[in-house]
Amino acid sequence: MAHSEDTRITFARLPEIAPEEIIAHMSDPRMAEHMPLLTFTWDRDRLDAFVATKEACWQRDGLGHWAFLADGTYVGWGGFQKEGEEWDFGLVLRPENFGLGMRIAKQALDFARADARISYVTFLLPPSRRKLGALARLGARALGDVDYEGERFLKFRLDTM
Repeated sequence: MAHSEDTRITFARLPEIAPEEIIAHMSDPRMAEHMPLLTFTWDRDRLDAFVATKEACWQRDGLGHWAFLADGTYVGWGGFQKEGEEWDFGLVLRPENFGLGMRIAKQALDFARADARISYVTFLLPPSRRKLGALARLGARALGDVDYEGERFLKFRLDTM
């Protein structure tokens, strides 16, 4: 789906999105190509557990994951999750909306820059992701490989202060 610069990007909480929207998004076989931890089938029970986990982050940390909307239409989800002492940023868009990634990331990172608790954010990307220019344009730098839940990821850091 083509989007113009006039496309309005807004953030909502995950419970505000129709469950079938997220289930359809995460059931698209193209999603698993770059999500090595996506080894299960998305259904209503899986979605309910996922949303509950992400909402618990908001309760615990005051920041978490959003649903992303383009002109009111769900295009993906992502946001911040505290991993130990670090704030990790993730972005999971529907394949037809990948072109909105940089705009959404910049908008979300503005939240991090405005939060005095967050001096930097991290990004974990699977090694299958070869196009990393967007991270460089944001100013992120590579920290090396890390193991997360038994899978290898490339770790990057972006200073926000």
